[in-house]
Amino acid sequence: MKHLSAIALLIITACSSQQTGTTEADRAQIIRTELDFAKMAEEEGVAAAFYEYASDSAVINRGGNLIKGKEAIREYYQSSLKPGTKLIWAPDFADVSGDIGYTYGKYTHLVPDSTGIFSEHHGIFHTVWKREKDGRWRFVWD
Repeated sequence: MKHLSAIALLIITACSSQQTGTTEADRAQIIRTELDFAKMAEEEGVAAAFYEYASDSAVINRGGNLIKGKEAIREYYQSSLKPGTKLIWAPDFADVSGDIGYTYGKYTHLVPDSTGIFSEHHGIFHTVWKREKDGRWRFVWD
């Protein structure tokens, strides 16, 4: 009986470590996703990128206001950003546990004035990611 209990414990431990363990491949995948997200924002616009990479139930915090759901997030960016606004970022760190991960890093928000001169705003971002059933990472919090 002791032998069976030890085997059962080993199986449970092995299965749970596979489900919640973080591998370098997981970290690399979430960093690649963040970089692709930033590239899309630069090439196709912030609203399009946030819509593409948001989970259906994603939430963003902007100016102390929570914008909930990918449709609302797209509408927020389409209506609030001045034409020509740029958002540039890259992750400095990523970690993953199972199907949840997070990234953080620095961003630069460039906003043009009426003469086309940009004002720069710098900050730190933190994004929480969830691996969806199709294997793709989508953000749930930004």
